Amino acid sequence: MKFVLVSGGVVSGVGKGIIASSCGLLLKTLGLKVTAIKIDPYINVDAGTMNPKEHGECFVLHDGGETDLDLGNYERYLGVDLARDNNITTGKVYQQVIENERKGKYLGRTVQVVPHVIDAIIDTINRVSKVPVDKSGEEPDVCIIELGGTVGDIESMPFVEALTQLRHRAGKNNFINIHVSYVPVVNGEQKTKPTQHAVKSVRSAGLIPDLIACRCEKPLEKGTINKVASSCQVEVNQVLAVRDMPTIYQVPLLLEEQGLLRELKETLKLDDVKLSPTRVTQGQEVWAKWQKIVPLGYAETVDIVLVGKYIELHDAYLSVIKALEHSAMRCGRKLNLIWVDSEHLEEKTQKEDPTKYHKAWHDVCVAKGILVPGGFGHRGTEGMIRAAQWAREQKTPFLGVCLGMQVAVIEAARNLCELKDATSEEFDANAEHRVIIFMPEGSKEKLGGTMRLGTRTTHFQPGSEFSKLRALYGEATTIEERHRHRYEVNPDYIEKLEQSGLIFIGKDDTGERMEVVEIKDHPYYVGVQYHPEYTSRVLDPSRPFLGFVAAAIGCLDQITNEILKDAGVVNGSTHF
Repeated sequence: MKFVLVSGGVVSGVGKGIIASSCGLLLKTLGLKVTAIKIDPYINVDAGTMNPKEHGECFVLHDGGETDLDLGNYERYLGVDLARDNNITTGKVYQQVIENERKGKYLGRTVQVVPHVIDAIIDTINRVSKVPVDKSGEEPDVCIIELGGTVGDIESMPFVEALTQLRHRAGKNNFINIHVSYVPVVNGEQKTKPTQHAVKSVRSAGLIPDLIACRCEKPLEKGTINKVASSCQVEVNQVLAVRDMPTIYQVPLLLEEQGLLRELKETLKLDDVKLSPTRVTQGQEVWAKWQKIVPLGYAETVDIVLVGKYIELHDAYLSVIKALEHSAMRCGRKLNLIWVDSEHLEEKTQKEDPTKYHKAWHDVCVAKGILVPGGFGHRGTEGMIRAAQWAREQKTPFLGVCLGMQVAVIEAARNLCELKDATSEEFDANAEHRVIIFMPEGSKEKLGGTMRLGTRTTHFQPGSEFSKLRALYGEATTIEERHRHRYEVNPDYIEKLEQSGLIFIGKDDTGERMEVVEIKDHPYYVGVQYHPEYTSRVLDPSRPFLGFVAAAIGCLDQITNEILKDAGVVNGSTHF
């Protein structure tokens, strides 16, 4: 196994995840099988209970693992399906060690950070790195490891020690450390001192950077690169200048231009890895597609409004943003995402701050498409309901995801079924018409890991042949998508809702859970209980998002027919 460690210094949030993902993509273009592990030093067992306004979105994996958002970057760039074990946290490690101690597996010895915690980390990395993550079902050749946070933090010290020992155990030509540092500009001068101290700190901790990736707003001057190389004891060609790019999808192109792939091949002796001609060809095809779909820019844009409740931190909707970007690129447009706080669409804002109210409604009214993403709690949902009503009545393309689907159902119940007090049990547990209810098997006491999580099957129902979304899935009868929710549509109201024109075209295995809702005579009005953004890829956009963006642009027929043709569906024209 070959290991590529991506660590960070100076400050967190400098793009380690994108650099790690880009590194993995470049290795994959050689035909190598690549997996990834994210290490998060926080004590939480997983990211499921973290506030999205503080930590960003919680990314859900196919096995239901609730993880750090960087695992979403890995999946999007590498086209792989990771599992919960690919995210290692301090909480997971100590939970495992304590459970082993309680079972007597340490035979009465005093349990300590060294060696027991360190060994647990190393054993987990070695085990997870060998698990197949692509359709080949074969053991990966290379494992990308990203160490979250900043080297030098107290909570990361056990992981640093474990990775130092892992390097020694892996042996020569099997381990490389890319250290990411930030080069600030002060009064017009690029400062290298923070990077010098960061590298000194990481060396004293036991890690030895083989490559230094300098994050910067603008290209590094030659003198700056030379200074970093000489002060950090590396060669000039081992310093990567990772400047800001128009899109993150161009970072792999920049790193390839900087010579990263050459350094990886030389240090890890990748030419000695035996690769099948088929995998080499597949890698070349991936790189060719990437270079084709990630150009310098698009002349035209598409205006999409996102009506959400966590818009203060855009990372709270990271996968949604990426799914929209993938879809816009597929349609040959640049995404212009307009953020609207759902509370600003409500009557209370009209009274308290008319300026915000009218600005928010202006953005909604002129948008080419309206998206309502997932979320939890009552706050801001009345604004979401009003946005869904506008989209339905004005024939504006609409996509509701999870909570977004639920507010669309509530809106239809109120305004089409004349159930004026229709709501969700989450908002009012005592309401007469709770068209959204709590899952029967859910837990209201324990929050962590108790939602409906992971990949589940959705069955398209008889009579759904009209569906625009079904056509986008290539006329599949069943689909597999990831879930993360506690509330769902009340089966008692399905008949009444369908009579009003809201058709539930997708249901679960039992036929009791509503998965997809669509309005027939509408340019594109779709709600999905699952989270399709989690499975969107740069080279393969999520179908609900792709259809939504295509409808907003006016090219839905073209995109759908291309998909049907690729799926071998001859009679695709029956949909239009």
